[in-house]
Amino acid sequence: MKKILFLIACCCCTAAFAQDTCYLKIHFLYGSKPLRKYRDSEKKWFGGVLGGHVGIEGDTNKILNFVHTGSFHVFSEKSNRHSKYTIHAPNDFYSILSHNDDSAKRTIVYVPITKQQKHVFDSIQNAYLQQTPYDYALFGMRCGAASYEILSKLDILPAYSYSKTYTKIFYPKKLRSRLLKKAAENGWAVETHNGCPKRKWEED
Repeated sequence: MKKILFLIACCCCTAAFAQDTCYLKIHFLYGSKPLRKYRDSEKKWFGGVLGGHVGIEGDTNKILNFVHTGSFHVFSEKSNRHSKYTIHAPNDFYSILSHNDDSAKRTIVYVPITKQQKHVFDSIQNAYLQQTPYDYALFGMRCGAASYEILSKLDILPAYSYSKTYTKIFYPKKLRSRLLKKAAENGWAVETHNGCPKRKWEED
């Protein structure tokens, strides 16, 4: 009888945990440049091999990502922000760099979160979509640092100051490396997709 009660208790605890857990899907596009023999047919991408892009999917097929608008600022301008947060469907997100959603090398990291963390993410997303919190600049926040900032507010990654965030997470790979390490340590699911063979791709 005790064994039966123990099994029932375990099942109840497992069910409760499952109901309180969901996922954020962190989508990474890798930087690249055309291979020498394809330079005439393949375009250069913003940032080259150290470029790429990153976004966070909290709700199915809605990827939140930080982009620049208008001219590109070298230094951040608080009073003249050329930036916005936007939502893309997966195919549109994967086409941001290449205009062909199937040619981009990409990785998706599945980060488990609680319902409370999801509630915080939804609040951040709604606020940032209504008003951009910072400028997009070379020496300032860009997609990698902006995504890191959100994840730190969810206690998934350590929080840094504004300047330390964009200094340490200068391009998407800096964030991707941290999340892939945590994924390996915690058994998180990771999904990968090889890119077009006509390009030299950034490596992990």
